[in-house]
Amino acid sequence: MKSTIVKLIVTAAVIVTSLSSCEKVIDLELNKSEPVIVVYGEINDQTENQYVRISRTYSFTEPNKFNEVTGARVIVTSQAGSVINYSEITPGVYQSSKFRGRTGVQYTLDVTVDGKKYSAVSTMPEKVFLDSLNFRDVSFFGNNSTYLIANFLDPLGIQNQYRYVLSIKSKVVEDLVSEDRFNDGNVVANTIYYKLNDLERGDAIELDLQCIDRNVYKYYYAFGQNLGEGGPPVAPANPPSNISNGALGIFSVHTSSKRIAKVM
Repeated sequence: MKSTIVKLIVTAAVIVTSLSSCEKVIDLELNKSEPVIVVYGEINDQTENQYVRISRTYSFTEPNKFNEVTGARVIVTSQAGSVINYSEITPGVYQSSKFRGRTGVQYTLDVTVDGKKYSAVSTMPEKVFLDSLNFRDVSFFGNNSTYLIANFLDPLGIQNQYRYVLSIKSKVVEDLVSEDRFNDGNVVANTIYYKLNDLERGDAIELDLQCIDRNVYKYYYAFGQNLGEGGPPVAPANPPSNISNGALGIFSVHTSSKRIAKVM
């Protein structure tokens, strides 16, 4: 057995040596595509300023950045007919006056850029309150890891989709979604699989439990699949946007229930 292993190693070494001795420069031809508008808008059920961020995609060779779109017209209209105008506060970031979304109400976002209009519709679901947070130690092959548990009661007979936004020291570190297909009407204790091993005593952890509509769920679920959440990454593709006219991004009208836990 030992001699076989030695032969394999020697063979591999010869292959690596021969490969490294003949190098060839390959020029990749990356096709440039026209920039596409990207819109991220959110309305929650808290009385506060709501925001819409607008940017453009950029070519593969450009540095990673927020390619802001300035001078856009941004309007939100509620199902009841009220109109909210947004103002640009920094390049590409648009802010409303303080208001809160209401459960069961449909909101329409209209964004106009260079005379072209992009629209999206989202309805605020019923609110589910985050009851409590606690920690759980899990052992994998002898290695212990600490995770956060989100506890809440899922309403019976209602299709619910949830988004979990985990922040540590005011920085978002995890963003994932779930649905109640297998726990409708049950007490839920969902594990947020983000390792908390490096935290120190007294560090604050905040979880925002959002109730989102079905289209928003599909968007973030597909986004997570692209990143390999829940298994190997799938072939990259743009998540299904709810914004019209070929734009990317998402418009989410959701409830928000937040709790903070401190490491003891």
